[in-house]
Amino acid sequence: YEGGRFLVKRDGRYLSTPLLVVLLVVETTDILFAVDSIPAILAVTLDPFIVYTSNVFAILGLRALYFAIAGMMRLFHYLHYGLSAILVFVGIKMFLADFYKIPIGIALGVIAVILSSSVIASVLWPRKANPGPHKNKRNNPPSSSLNPRGEKSGVTLESGKAPTPKPEEPG
Repeated sequence: YEGGRFLVKRDGRYLSTPLLVVLLVVETTDILFAVDSIPAILAVTLDPFIVYTSNVFAILGLRALYFAIAGMMRLFHYLHYGLSAILVFVGIKMFLADFYKIPIGIALGVIAVILSSSVIASVLWPRKANPGPHKNKRNNPPSSSLNPRGEKSGVTLESGKAPTPKPEEPG
């Protein structure tokens, strides 16, 4: 590691730093995300200009959009259902493309309605708070208790009481 450098010169040779490897991995994933989005773009339009420019923008900013959506998933807990429904709709649209062409305006409208419905549902019906562990002793026995001498004992019974020690035998 050499600060913010991608290459360093040692003994007359250029060597790559781990930062160059990280840059290559990150940009490779950007390209993979862009290629992966081609079927979704083709579901909306067959115009080569739009397909090309959307892939350029995908390479430039899809990673940032991914992290933005991942953060929004925590805020809008029904968003993952909406995104799943959108993927199902796009798949059906691509499957039906040879039989019936769904107009672009309708396709984008369906996507907008699904997305906004999942966000609105998340606002109207917020996630219930986690009630925590049950108070039932069988499901949540105490982890430790005090033995008759007042010392901590790691052994407990289902009743939550520490076992009674056996009397010591004279010996």
